[in-house]
Amino acid sequence: MIRPEILSALARWREVLIGAAITLPGLWIMSFGGFFWIGVGLLIVGVGASFAVNALRRMRFRGAAGAPGLVRIVEGQVAYFGPEEGGFAAMDELEELRLAPAPDGPHWELVQADGTLRIPAHAEGAEQLFDLLATLPGIDMAHVLATLEAAPAHPRTVWTRRAHRALT
Repeated sequence: MIRPEILSALARWREVLIGAAITLPGLWIMSFGGFFWIGVGLLIVGVGASFAVNALRRMRFRGAAGAPGLVRIVEGQVAYFGPEEGGFAAMDELEELRLAPAPDGPHWELVQADGTLRIPAHAEGAEQLFDLLATLPGIDMAHVLATLEAAPAHPRTVWTRRAHRALT
């Protein structure tokens, strides 16, 4: 029997642990010596380390759970089903992404020409947004994560399509 709090911690860190589990055999293979084995080991270590780093970023994005509502993503469209509000946003039509404070925790604001979809950052399924937001052209996910961790007192724009168009 494993204590529930330990199971919870392992569940939170599971992707990072998988990355480490991939990396360790690569280090062992490198110990064989020779160009071939060192090359194979470096390749495995690189895959495991990149998996672990990406898992750490996702873990930071996930944060604490408990906000109301449910987030679902299907083919580039975000759906939020909340107790009082909800809606849909297509990533292709997204013009701006903001993080805004709220009494119940920060909210993502997905701004389109026809309106704004507000999603609690800690709603169930909101961690799926990490991979989807990473596909936005020109987005700096390190800046997005830093803004989320800083919990701004005022709405902060973390990405705009106009800024990307100006660069291209």
